[in-house]
Amino acid sequence: MKRIFIGLLAWLILADWVVAEALPFKVESLVSDLRYPWGMAFITPAELLITEKGGAVKYIQLNNQVSKTIATLPVAQVGQGGLLDIALHPDFKQNRWVYLTYSKAVEGGYTTTLARGIFKKTQLKQIRELLVTSAISRAGRHFGSRIVFDQQGYLYMTIGDRGDRHNSQRLNTHAGKVLRLTAEGKPAKNNPFVKKPNALPEIYSYGHRNPQGMVFDLQTQQLWLHEHGPQGGDEINLVEAGVNYGWPVITYGREYSGDVITDKTHDPKMAQPHWYWVPSIAPSGMTLYRGKPFKSWQGDFLVGALKDRLLARVSLTDVQKGTEQRYDFHKRIRAVTEGPDGLVYLLTDQSPGELLRLRPK
Repeated sequence: MKRIFIGLLAWLILADWVVAEALPFKVESLVSDLRYPWGMAFITPAELLITEKGGAVKYIQLNNQVSKTIATLPVAQVGQGGLLDIALHPDFKQNRWVYLTYSKAVEGGYTTTLARGIFKKTQLKQIRELLVTSAISRAGRHFGSRIVFDQQGYLYMTIGDRGDRHNSQRLNTHAGKVLRLTAEGKPAKNNPFVKKPNALPEIYSYGHRNPQGMVFDLQTQQLWLHEHGPQGGDEINLVEAGVNYGWPVITYGREYSGDVITDKTHDPKMAQPHWYWVPSIAPSGMTLYRGKPFKSWQGDFLVGALKDRLLARVSLTDVQKGTEQRYDFHKRIRAVTEGPDGLVYLLTDQSPGELLRLRPK
């Protein structure tokens, strides 16, 4: 029995070594003392800001290995909530504006909030709230919340259904939506529901479950996101104004118990995903790769996975066709971004958490 155990252990070690050797890139750990990091934004190729779920904003200087807390926000760290995403304004070099999302305690429960601060001399100051959303619930789940900017300077912000799936189909709540906002957190003037009675003007698209990955592709001027589905039914969607993405009326997923949510996967009034996963990988974080170092990855989506502890590379040609390559990290991947140097950066969802860099071999 002892010999069998030793042989099995050796096989497991060898199998893990083979997987690591099969990775088409080197993995470098740049920072290893983070506490449940969630989002990141590069200031320069050697400087970036990282959010930690507990409320801290970290300033990282890669060349000098500097890591320090430059702000702490009074977030409601409940369940999946806390300090979430971070993004720089497109004119950051001039205005120094940094945007953040986080869960906040309000009357009736908790909600997702958008704020903005000013970054100067490695300090983040004058932080003020721009939008406290109506996605209020006592539940500690499905806050979203990724933020990106488009070429016009509009900010897109995702919010999950907050634990009540029917919120996603209701236009009188921000829950289960993508919002499109001005730099001041106001509704974009040409949003699709601005003139619709009993609909919130900030809403850009609806029918979402819990989008935790989003990217605006400047090359094609398209907005993409992924949905964190239930038991199966994770999706990659092309987001367009006024479109209903179906949750929970249509889905490829099931209840966590295995029970049926709905027997419908299609509806002519609702968008189909460009890609979906069954079973679920629990996606979080996404980028669309446009860099030069990984030449064969051009135009591919890189998606982090929490449950499956991997990085998925998805190549899409159209709705019906696509391929996927999975790279096993044995760590929950929370955020994925392409750095200014064209390399890929990941955050691991743990404490201590890591900032990882992928470099071609």
